[in-house]
Amino acid sequence: MSLINNLKKTSNKKKKRLGRGYGSGKGGHTTNRGQKGQKSRSAHRIGLWFEGGSLPLTKRLPMLRGKGRFKSVSPVAEITFDDINRFDFDVISLKTLKANRIIDNSFKQAKVIKKGKLQKKVTIKGLKVSAGAQKTIKAKGGSIEK
Repeated sequence: MSLINNLKKTSNKKKKRLGRGYGSGKGGHTTNRGQKGQKSRSAHRIGLWFEGGSLPLTKRLPMLRGKGRFKSVSPVAEITFDDINRFDFDVISLKTLKANRIIDNSFKQAKVIKKGKLQKKVTIKGLKVSAGAQKTIKAKGGSIEK
């Protein structure tokens, strides 16, 4: 338990209750709401999508049809040199990554990125490889196959 939870209250000042008359300590009947209008009412609810009467963004954008409308971007898995150093196998492909449960089955592509230090010779099949990673893999004696 922290020290803050054990501290005693230093004041007993009551909270100001809005819209409860002049004796409440915070104005009278309007209390910072103004005179009239939608936002002065007790039950005013303006939706997050409301843009002041102009055509909302959801209606301005074109409708996407078909099954792929929920997939805006095809995901690409990022494989770093630190990840490769932990692998038991030397041939890295999308099938081997999925079979060993390193990446999820929803990934359709993977890319090898130069992050960390590569410590072993490796063969990469059918994956995208960044330019810096290509140089490092070839310097270690590895190969990249399409």
